[in-house]
Amino acid sequence: MASCESEDLERFLANVEQISELVKEMNSADVATQKKAVKKADCLVVSLEEQKMSKSHINRTVINTSPSCGSRPVNATCVASESPENFRKALEKDAEERRKRRQVKEKEANALKEKGNQAFALEDYKLAVKMYTEGLEKLRDMPALYTNRAQALIKLKKYKEAISDCEWALKCNEKCIKAYVHMGRAHLGLGHFAESRLCYEKILDTAPEHEPVVKDYLTQVDLEEKKVLQEETALREFNDGKEEAVAIPDLLTKLERPNMHNLYYCGGLEILTQAVRDSIGQTLFRLNNGFRVIADNNNIKTCLAQTSKEPHREELCVSVLRLWKMVCSGNEENQQLLLQCLSTRKQIVQLLTSTSLTVQQECLTLVCMYCQTQHGRHLVIENLNLLRMVEILIDCICKEDKSGSTALAILENLAGENKFRIQSREIFTTVFAPAFEHLLANITGSSHILLPRFISMIGAMSADEVVINKLVCREEFWKSSFSAMGRCASCEYRNILYPLLGLMINMASNQTPAIQEDAIVGCTRCVALLSDPDGGIITRAVGLLSVVLPKSEDAIQEVVQQGVVKKLLKILKGEGQTSSRYSIKAMAVCTASSQQAREELVKLDKRLVTMRKLLGRSDELVVGNTALCLGHCLTVQGAAASLLGTDCVMLLLRQVAGKSKRADVQQNAAITLGKLCRAEPRHLLKLRELNGLEILHSSMQTFTWT
Repeated sequence: MASCESEDLERFLANVEQISELVKEMNSADVATQKKAVKKADCLVVSLEEQKMSKSHINRTVINTSPSCGSRPVNATCVASESPENFRKALEKDAEERRKRRQVKEKEANALKEKGNQAFALEDYKLAVKMYTEGLEKLRDMPALYTNRAQALIKLKKYKEAISDCEWALKCNEKCIKAYVHMGRAHLGLGHFAESRLCYEKILDTAPEHEPVVKDYLTQVDLEEKKVLQEETALREFNDGKEEAVAIPDLLTKLERPNMHNLYYCGGLEILTQAVRDSIGQTLFRLNNGFRVIADNNNIKTCLAQTSKEPHREELCVSVLRLWKMVCSGNEENQQLLLQCLSTRKQIVQLLTSTSLTVQQECLTLVCMYCQTQHGRHLVIENLNLLRMVEILIDCICKEDKSGSTALAILENLAGENKFRIQSREIFTTVFAPAFEHLLANITGSSHILLPRFISMIGAMSADEVVINKLVCREEFWKSSFSAMGRCASCEYRNILYPLLGLMINMASNQTPAIQEDAIVGCTRCVALLSDPDGGIITRAVGLLSVVLPKSEDAIQEVVQQGVVKKLLKILKGEGQTSSRYSIKAMAVCTASSQQAREELVKLDKRLVTMRKLLGRSDELVVGNTALCLGHCLTVQGAAASLLGTDCVMLLLRQVAGKSKRADVQQNAAITLGKLCRAEPRHLLKLRELNGLEILHSSMQTFTWT
């Protein structure tokens, strides 16, 4: 290559390198470095302009774009480096070298990121920031370093710097979810509530599957904004000298006096409780360190720990619990502050075991107040000794005293929370299930009021797969449940029957051998309930029957002997959708296993009128099981012949031809249609008339005739 061209290439590559370094410096988090980079960039632009002007004045050579061999000097030699191929290779070599340098920098940056993560885990946030910064000096376009540093800066309350880091992370990767999360937190720290919400909402544009998490973040923003507004209002009331506002700090000061008689503190707490009448009072209590005043008082502390032997200790405990309830009711910030104190968390669980029913009831009322909101439930689950508390609550319910209803209300609210169900797995078979079985087997005048609610709570717990598997595998559960069915069918305990049947249907739908031993007893009781005057009870009884019968051949034979076919047929003649689904399923199970059931159905349902009506239903589950029943009944002598001249062939063919969208329904109809024609060949005439042979043949290509 000519000397001037070689210099141009070197100059070009040098400029590329220089521009690359300038970009890195301009991306620096250091403002001084950024300013220097801007000045360097200005100088470089001026230099490039001068080079361009110099070339335009000096180089007047006209380039011949199509040189011929004859145009070259005779003695000229062809330099290999002049070719475009070599130029391309030079650029590729440069790119490869850059790639290798980047790999080295990535390795160094990742190592520094790990050091930063370790420092963050040890809560050394300044060191973490230093490590992440050094990592960014190695690699400027690594989003994780920006978001990790932002997280550490938030811990150091450097919110503006954190927001800047999140913005850089989004420049590197516009779909970086962590950047939006930390930016939302930083804006929240600055009190920019609208900006914080916007950051969290933007997550849904990129990852809508994170909606539950985003909902939690938005709730945090709402609570923080509510807290700020409450504090502004409370301080305004206090500064204006409002009597109620000024009274609260004064009362707290008096309660700080040490070694006073318990009645002194009781009186002070009662007056304070009356003063805290609204959110303003609640906020002033918090702003004046009310929780610390109570927690640091030795008399109160020993009474709550139940170690005091001083007189009036019970009254003092009750006064504290009532104050806590008043201070925390509807105030999420106060609720959180109360449970953040380790000693308070322990005291609340201990007071649930108090020998004083008044103290225990007040403590239960406090916990119940927490559990009425999702925020409060989360605080309870995260801060209290949940497993111990559950044991105490279950014990209260089983004792059937006045506290049982409140204890059950707590469990009802907690059972809907997934975290609670997961934590309860390890004690479900030792605490929940035995108590439930005990209540079912020993229904009394007082327990029958709580039992429907307990059943509902167990149903909510069963949303967890581990919990439901543990329950359905217990023979004790099935014995006590079927026993309760018998006791509740014809007495004052009928309020238990409906929820119990619903729970048992859900339980029996799972595969379990535990039910087999009691299947005959259970199915017999279900059959008895099919004559109940309550339609809801009938529907659930037949529902339970439909899921239990397939698990026991003996149970099928037993219920057929008891006349179940006639009762099911009566239900099927009605219009109830759910009861029809359950009944035809139970009928299909019976006719599949029992010749007696098939004969009774053919005898009771002349020309199978009811079955044919069911084939015309829009409910495909009903249609599919009806087709099965018809197929089973065709083994009865004369059944197929009785259908001559009816619409049976047409109804079945419609399902085969595709009226039903479910393949299994089409298959059931096709098999039954085939059985019908085989049992009574004269049905083939109708089939041919309807061009059904082609339809049947097409649908049955993948079938084996039985």
